[in-house]
Amino acid sequence: MSIRPYVPWPDARLRTVCDPVETVDDAVRAVWDDLLDTMYAMPGVGMAACQIGVMRRIAVVDASESGKEPIRMANPEILDASLKLREHTEASPNLPGVSAKIARPRGVTVSYLDETGMRVRKDLVGLWATSVQHQIDHLNGKMYFDHLSAVKRKMLIAKAQKKARRA
Repeated sequence: MSIRPYVPWPDARLRTVCDPVETVDDAVRAVWDDLLDTMYAMPGVGMAACQIGVMRRIAVVDASESGKEPIRMANPEILDASLKLREHTEASPNLPGVSAKIARPRGVTVSYLDETGMRVRKDLVGLWATSVQHQIDHLNGKMYFDHLSAVKRKMLIAKAQKKARRA
């Protein structure tokens, strides 16, 4: 288990669809452990494997108040989403220093392989739902700012680049 470095935007891996997990094995469990260590150090409420350069459909989410109730997911997919939207300010360590309000479905039903390799179906709402959607976007080669208009997206990226030059 270790804290891993983030893949910096605009690395092509952040725009690449991740490969499915065939079997939940020790290698997948090790990636989950690294994702959790990296996410908690950030601190954040979710992380996808491609954010640390592992191009497999592996993600973690922990939107609990205690920060000690993680969900480990392989091959997560959204089966159903509520019509009611929820706005939340989202960000990514891959493009540090900026964030944006994104409207996503308030609740989702997600399916994934758990730590034992069993297919799980789970209903998530609020920040849990937002985070799992954000992570699935990453696994599909999308960033949160892809939900913004072209003008807002361009401004956000320019702002991040300006901050990076000053750092």
